[in-house]
Formats: sequence, structure tokens, C-alpha cells
Amino acid sequence: MTDSAPPQAPIPPFLSEQARAVLAEPRVEETFPALEDTDGWLRRIEEANEQSRAQYAGVEIPVHAEKRQIAGVPTYVLHVDDLRDPDQSPVFLDIHGGALIFGGGDVARLSASRNALATGLVHWAVDYRVPPRDPFPAALDDITAVYRALLDQRAPSDIVVGGGSAGGNLAAALMLRAKDEGLPMPSALVLLTPESDLTESGDSFSTVAAFDNTLGRLRPVNLLYANGRDLTDPYLSPLFGDLSGFPPTLLTTGTRDLFLSNTVRMHRKLRDAGVEAELHVFEARPHGGFGGAPEDLEVLTELRRFLDRQLGRP
Repeated sequence: MTDSAPPQAPIPPFLSEQARAVLAEPRVEETFPALEDTDGWLRRIEEANEQSRAQYAGVEIPVHAEKRQIAGVPTYVLHVDDLRDPDQSPVFLDIHGGALIFGGGDVARLSASRNALATGLVHWAVDYRVPPRDPFPAALDDITAVYRALLDQRAPSDIVVGGGSAGGNLAAALMLRAKDEGLPMPSALVLLTPESDLTESGDSFSTVAAFDNTLGRLRPVNLLYANGRDLTDPYLSPLFGDLSGFPPTLLTTGTRDLFLSNTVRMHRKLRDAGVEAELHVFEARPHGGFGGAPEDLEVLTELRRFLDRQLGRP
């Protein structure tokens, strides 16, 4: 998603052939409908979700998946087939990305299946409501309701909350909401290149924008989601909230990630608030990564290390 074609930037020769191929792909122009064009948004959402489903076509992910209604919210419960005692195991509350409008339905199940396989944890993947029919605060309401239900089934020490991109926005917003409502924090928070600032005020929105071939500015989507609310509201842009009391947090990004500033600013804000937070910036990585190239294993390795440490897994 972008506003203009990027200039040709040298591709580091030390990357794998697959990663270099990803960086060589042209960026696709993105034109969003007018804010009032509900049918246009619905068509664009379905097009994007169909493209995502196509990426999983023919891919078998060996996980058990069940769709449930949890606190009235459709939620996929997933785990690897050989997991012992899944009803007692720690749970990763998985909040899907997709610019706050894409990635719902079966796409949420598919992406969470991949995550459950990578982490070895039970995943609760929330199929939260999205605009244009259900703008803010519908998604945050859904996620908060499922988090409350999860707290009835697991101790906070057995819960991790996380998401990538827009999912990172909602994961951080959930922590702010939980604080405001007196709910306990989970054991850990995972923010994978989070969309923490819907105002898009960070430096990388100028300096890196030309070199991220997977993502462009999302202001029309952000305005659609906010539904007239100020984008600096911390529930919309968690970067501007009080982050004190957040759980230990892992943040990841890349040097070609449009959300580089979102991530590094969030990391500094967490550190300033006294939160244990670790940041990993990966060389040449665009938003969303390298499509399964060997370099993506670095992110999974750091994620597993972080989860093992926070959950006390051997």
C-alpha cells in the first residue's frame, strides 16, 4: 500500500535470494474509497482478504482450530496437534493486523494458525469487528471482552497479549483499557512493528516511506476507523498514552519498515515509563517481513526466547 512508486534502492547482497526477491518487487499503488463510500470500502476489504487467503492456498498448517463465541465475539482457538493439556496451557491472545480493517474472518484463523505453530502456545485469535460498519471503539470493545473472558480461565501469568501492525495498535490499546478498568496485566506484551501512532508523525513516515515496498501511508483508513475521534486519543494511538504499568514487552521492526518510528518511539516511551522492553531492528526488513525467507526466522527466534523467558518455559 503506497502513495507513489519507490526509488530504486540498492538491495544488500548478503540477504538470501528469497529476501532479495521480496525487496525487488514493485510496490503496488493503493487508492482508498471516499470515507462515506461504504460499499467501496466493503469491496476493498474483501479484495484484500481474498488476496491474503490466496497466499495460504495449498498450505497445510498442522494445528487444531476451533471457532467459538467468547463473550459474544467470534474467536478462533488454535494449538498444535500434539500440545499437552491445551485447556491448561498458557494462552496467547492473538490480535490480527490488517490496517484496522483487513484480516478478519478466515484470514484471522490462517494467520493465527501460523503463529500457533511458531510459538507452540494456545492462541485465541479475536475476529473483531471492523469499519466501515463498525468503527472505533467496536474492535477495542471486542478485544477487551475476550480478554476479560480469558482472565476467567487463566491466571494473568499464563497470558500473553500481542499482535502485528494494526494488531499491535490494538494490543497496546487493550493494555491502556485494562489499566483504566482495573484489570490485571498479562505476563507479557508482543508488539510486532505496531501501528502505535495513527497520526503518522514519526520520522520514518518521511525517511523510510520510499523504501518500504509493502506499505504506504494509511491516513484515509485511520480516519475511517477513528470515526471522527481525535487521532491522538491514546485508545487510537497508544504511543500518546500513559504506558506505566505495562508488562514486559517485545518490539520488532526493520530498517525498511514504514512503522520503524512507530516502533522505536513506542520502545523509548515504554522505557521512559519504567517498563521492561526490548527492541529488535532487523536489517533491510520491510513491513510484514520477507514472506518466509530465512531472515524471518530471526524474528521467530527472538519471539520464542522472549516467550520462554516470560512464561518460565524451559
